Amino acid sequence: MSKIYEALQRVQGNLDGATLSDAQDTPHPQLRPLVEDEPASRRESSSIRVLPLRVPLSAPLFPFDADHWYAGEQYKIIRTKINQHPSRPKLIMVSSAGSADGKSITAINIAAALSLKDDTDVLLMDGDFRRSTIYLQLGLPPGPGLLDVLAGSTALEAALIQAERFPNLYVLPAGEPRNNPAELLDSSRWTNLATKLRKAFHYVVVDAPPIAAVADYDLILAKSDALLVVARPDHTNRKALFRALEAVDKDKFLGVVLNYVPDWFLGGSRSYYSYQEYRGQVGQP
Repeated sequence: MSKIYEALQRVQGNLDGATLSDAQDTPHPQLRPLVEDEPASRRESSSIRVLPLRVPLSAPLFPFDADHWYAGEQYKIIRTKINQHPSRPKLIMVSSAGSADGKSITAINIAAALSLKDDTDVLLMDGDFRRSTIYLQLGLPPGPGLLDVLAGSTALEAALIQAERFPNLYVLPAGEPRNNPAELLDSSRWTNLATKLRKAFHYVVVDAPPIAAVADYDLILAKSDALLVVARPDHTNRKALFRALEAVDKDKFLGVVLNYVPDWFLGGSRSYYSYQEYRGQVGQP
């Protein structure tokens, strides 16, 4: 059995649920390899699905090859800041002030960067139930997923997906849409699941709803260790961003990740030491 499967079996308080069969593998046009063609490790049988990630050529995902070295380096800088943060966060929430700021892409790339380290198992979890996109971005089946686990209709192991060419990266899609996600999160089942995931994975990266947009945001944040806010200079409303930053839990706030930064939006030339992530005192709009 895989290491994660064994870890999940050891954790006390397993969630009850029926195991569903594996989803069928469907083709996707114009795909690029995500990493070098090396054999995937730890491919022993378990009930966790092992599926390929199908990413369109144009998608700004997994920038860890020579052609995208600069973007890849920025995510590795973020990874280093997370690894070295004094609070040692494990469950990390990624949010934004509004829609279309790129938080889902940022969450995927941060999770992938964390998973590149040896013996570091990372779970990417889709917690944006109203506008779930993780499965679409990665070419994965939409379910079963987190909502199904919280509803008790699916076992966690049956909902998890292990990435075929990123053996340390696991994905938990949002799952079947339901009309009561806040009620599912406001339950002991979500509390127990968060505890279980902390013990099974080194990091859990959650693609969450925009800040204070729905009750889901606060319920996910309550079980999270840290919050990263994504902003896009050519899209994010400045006043909305500052209102959102004023509302965040300062004890959990790690910083802001600038997404889709023009070359170079602050003026002047890009230097070796410039990067996309910063933290500090926020000024007034």
